[in-house]
Amino acid sequence: MDKIRIRGGKPLNGQITISGAKNAALPLMATALLTDDTVTLVNVPRLADIDSMAHLLVQLGVEVAMSQRAEREMRLTAADIRDTTAPYDLVRKMRASVLVLGPLLARTGQAQVSLPGGCAIGTRPIDLHLKGLSELGAEIELREGYVQAKVPGGRLKGAKIVFPKVSVGATENLLMAAALAEGETVLVNAAREPEISDLARCLNAMGARIEGIDTETLRIHGVERLRGCRHRIISDRVETGTYMMAAAICDGDLELVGGSLDHIGAVAKSLEEAGLSIAETNRGLRVRRVNGPLTGVDVMTEPFPGFPTDLQAQMMSVMATATGASMITETIFENRFMHVPELCRMGANINVHGASAMVRGVKRLTGAPVMATDLRASVSLVLAGLAAEGETVVNRVYHLDRGYERLEEKLAACGAEIERIAAG
Repeated sequence: MDKIRIRGGKPLNGQITISGAKNAALPLMATALLTDDTVTLVNVPRLADIDSMAHLLVQLGVEVAMSQRAEREMRLTAADIRDTTAPYDLVRKMRASVLVLGPLLARTGQAQVSLPGGCAIGTRPIDLHLKGLSELGAEIELREGYVQAKVPGGRLKGAKIVFPKVSVGATENLLMAAALAEGETVLVNAAREPEISDLARCLNAMGARIEGIDTETLRIHGVERLRGCRHRIISDRVETGTYMMAAAICDGDLELVGGSLDHIGAVAKSLEEAGLSIAETNRGLRVRRVNGPLTGVDVMTEPFPGFPTDLQAQMMSVMATATGASMITETIFENRFMHVPELCRMGANINVHGASAMVRGVKRLTGAPVMATDLRASVSLVLAGLAAEGETVVNRVYHLDRGYERLEEKLAACGAEIERIAAG
């Protein structure tokens, strides 16, 4: 497996272009199953998860074509869905594969989808997906590790669905399914993440009738047919936040081209309290440290517009080098502190108490060989390595390639001493 080697202590200066959002692109790719026309997505990131979803869609009968321009375009055409089974070998690689379930049921009236895999950061059950689809009229069984679903009569029926807790994936699946359902569907306590809004706007461009975008109540008036469209994917707020934190931990000065403050407000607030200057530019955001060392701040992860769980590990790396103490509390996933032992190997002072971690800042981290356990944990170790004294080697970086496009190239262009060591 490839490794990433970092020699820390170099300030970061320059500009980084933020890629298209992975977490927006994956459900947007699944919208192709809802129409026999072509859906064209612009600003598609180059990531392993995108490739995995493309392979799954091809298996189902979708024609996928890429154009290798500066802003990659993906053309998806599902004129003939020849298979409604999403097999284990493909779904186990990536949890977002379950997003084909709603579109397949809405378009074909049946689906067989393996229970999902992905990062080992908790059970993350799909019960809310299945309960919501049942309320839309689907008959669902779990057999031999698969969701076996069918729609009596062939068409889903609109319903009022109240989520007992916020679920991004369930909101996305039901939003797509309801677009072709008969009658009106109301999703109450729906997720409000920017990626949800991006999906809803794409569906509306395809002819869907969705009201309440950006709110917790989505009202969907089902239509009989959706058409193709051309849609530009929003920038990746998790990547934006990650590079904001890179500037913070390295005493850097970065312009994040394409970064949006609207999508990252809670993160910006916490980083500004810690001592980072964040200013909007005509191309994105400029981030730099002001007034010396960072100060510890407390953080609690919450659904949008709160502090995102996908930036918790990165924030912990930053706080490990700040002055004073900070408390980081994880409320979304139960196993998302697996990076803590690896950060401690680098000299961090972190004590975990249940769902909270007390981080006492140290003067300097030291380089060490470390092991990535999941996607966001892996990049937190890269950030720690950028600030550490000496050499850090991050192992199992295939996690990184699932969510960060050309990470080492972007950082190296801004002065980091970082390189990928190919397996061999």
